[in-house]
Amino acid sequence: MPTSADARIPVEPVSFETFDWKPRVPEMYSRAEAERQTGPYEAAVTASIADWTPRISGEDSADIEDATRQLVEFDNHAQRTLGTDNPALGPMTAILLRTESASSSQIEQLTTSAKQLALAEIDEGDKVNALTVIGNVRAMEAALQLADDISESSILAMHKALMIHQRGFDPADAGRFRDEQVWIGPGQAGPRMAEFVAPHHDRIHGAITDLVKFIQRQDVSVLVQVAVSHAQFETVHPFPDGNGRTGRALAQSILRSKGLVGSTAVPISAGLLVDTARYFAALGAFRQGDAGPIVREFARASRIAATTGSRLVDELVAQLEDSRAKIAGLRSDAAAWRVLPALIGQPAVNTRYLMNKLGLGEMAALRALDALTDRGVLTESSGRGRNRVWQHRGIFEVLDAYAAAIRRMSAG
Repeated sequence: MPTSADARIPVEPVSFETFDWKPRVPEMYSRAEAERQTGPYEAAVTASIADWTPRISGEDSADIEDATRQLVEFDNHAQRTLGTDNPALGPMTAILLRTESASSSQIEQLTTSAKQLALAEIDEGDKVNALTVIGNVRAMEAALQLADDISESSILAMHKALMIHQRGFDPADAGRFRDEQVWIGPGQAGPRMAEFVAPHHDRIHGAITDLVKFIQRQDVSVLVQVAVSHAQFETVHPFPDGNGRTGRALAQSILRSKGLVGSTAVPISAGLLVDTARYFAALGAFRQGDAGPIVREFARASRIAATTGSRLVDELVAQLEDSRAKIAGLRSDAAAWRVLPALIGQPAVNTRYLMNKLGLGEMAALRALDALTDRGVLTESSGRGRNRVWQHRGIFEVLDAYAAAIRRMSAG
């Protein structure tokens, strides 16, 4: 059996079937383009993976096992650091989920900042990308909530959560499989010159049913299952838009479903973001019959996620402890103590957020914000008499530093 790190992990490649294409509205394009895009084209046909048996080298097996161990240790580290009953554990999961969503969106060239995301969460932001990434956060949340029953309906629910409010996308198509041909690469009028033509829409239901059967198996290494499921999902390309982000949300769902992580979200997309060209090339290799590159890519991304994620947890906890020290002496029943752990997950707040999320009355929320501001925990950043916003600058600095570190790894 091969032991090289470049050993193939054979999987049946996609096959192709031929259809005829005619531009729907040819007058919208030049005559030359309309002519180029008229005629036969080949659409991919995904092979069944429901009963696929991985053949993995000893070196790859060791790599997968090590990456799996690091993910489990990361999850355990978050629980040990905070304690399972700590009120900050939920917000910690929320901020890791938002970090994962931002990285997943950045792979699709949707870039935003931690502050813009936080403002969008409380309806104070107006950045289009931030609002779009919030859709990805909702998809990730749905992925974790639905992890106990990964099915066609749960995949549709993830897509609906992702796309329902995205500008320029028909809400009627959110949470629905596509009913038309899609392709990747050049060719506005048709798919004949495309780099990859996804399966015909009539094949989507069968391919997703097959994928779900593979996900439900218990005899495949979880990371292999995550990587191959993701690559198969991207190959099926079941939606008109949002496939990459939905596919990475599905990865989170599988990790949670299989019990690999339980207390937090894994920022695995940050690891994929380090080298997006290699990630997309790995998806291409999978379609050509080699699952090795995508499996190694997810193993590599898992190690990056575990290492950088643990550091992020530690630095956020340090901010929390520093803030606790600043409000020492406040009455134990003061609302500020309830607000403090929530700031981990939402470092920009207003009174409406505290009233809705924590059940505080308006005056109690204002008193808590005043107390946290007086003690130097929060800064009022809006400078307005009404619709005021308070932020925890230390937490934003940690999140910005994390994003910068991922960018440096990508540049390096």
